[in-house]
Amino acid sequence: MAIQWFPGHMHLTRQAIAERIKEIDVVIELLDARLPGSSANPMLADLTAGRPALKVLNKQDLADPVRTGHWLAHYNAQPATRAIGLDATASAPAQRLIKACHELAPTRGNLVKPMRVLICGIPNVGKSTLINTMTSKRAAKTGDEAGITKAEQRIVLADGFYLYDTPGMLWPRIIVAKSGYNLAASGAVGRNAFDDEEVALELLDYLKHHYAAPVEVRFRLEAIAAMKDEEILDAIGRKRGALLGKGKVNLQKAAEIAIHEFRSGNLGRITLETPEEFALWLAAGKVLDAERQVKKDAIELDRAIRFKKIPRPDRRGGD
Repeated sequence: MAIQWFPGHMHLTRQAIAERIKEIDVVIELLDARLPGSSANPMLADLTAGRPALKVLNKQDLADPVRTGHWLAHYNAQPATRAIGLDATASAPAQRLIKACHELAPTRGNLVKPMRVLICGIPNVGKSTLINTMTSKRAAKTGDEAGITKAEQRIVLADGFYLYDTPGMLWPRIIVAKSGYNLAASGAVGRNAFDDEEVALELLDYLKHHYAAPVEVRFRLEAIAAMKDEEILDAIGRKRGALLGKGKVNLQKAAEIAIHEFRSGNLGRITLETPEEFALWLAAGKVLDAERQVKKDAIELDRAIRFKKIPRPDRRGGD
């Protein structure tokens, strides 16, 4: 199942960013340190092209520190880009962001030439929590559901430093299937857009190959690498008492438990992708997307011919 979620207010956010970017000096994109590639919005990259970028790997306290280091190196190697790791609840994060922005735009940041920064990211990545921490007040609404912020707001972070906050935004079509599952597992996608059991099975499949030990400890299981994904989910349900009549497991409840344990960090510090893995997923996704577009174009052409909007091609030979 392809996971897609693009509510109406995200269209408005796209338009607002396209208009605001004309006067922006630096773009801060908040990424989920547990899935940096999947949480990087390709539509934002197009909208903000040509502007210095600060990639903030948020929730790094929940992510694998070794893999976080690899992702920071990956982004810091890109032109006009800085990357830092951050925990949105940490004290005094504002100075780190202000310093990094000044490094990217050294001529801005005073009363004559104020620094104008756009901060954006996917839903539920912790942007509002970070802003509230930086301003020491509830400047932005927070919550554990995707899509809390609905309108742009300007925040004076320091003298000559203006921060423009935007609602969390996904992109209209997620072409990397694995990214869709990772985004759903992280809470970036609204619950009505995915099936908990399917997402939990994808999550467990990755964890059993890369983080088997913490899963075994948390759920009191053994040798999960040799188990099928469905068997692991069933075992989790039994261990946690998610049972229906006659000893049958409530797989929906078991899936919710597995996803919650990941989101809350109870399974330990986990990152669901490496730069190399994501590059392979993206390349494969682009190939499938190109094939899908060819089929779509063929269907549209056939429809146009059938409804006589265009003449049927003449396939007869001749000089």
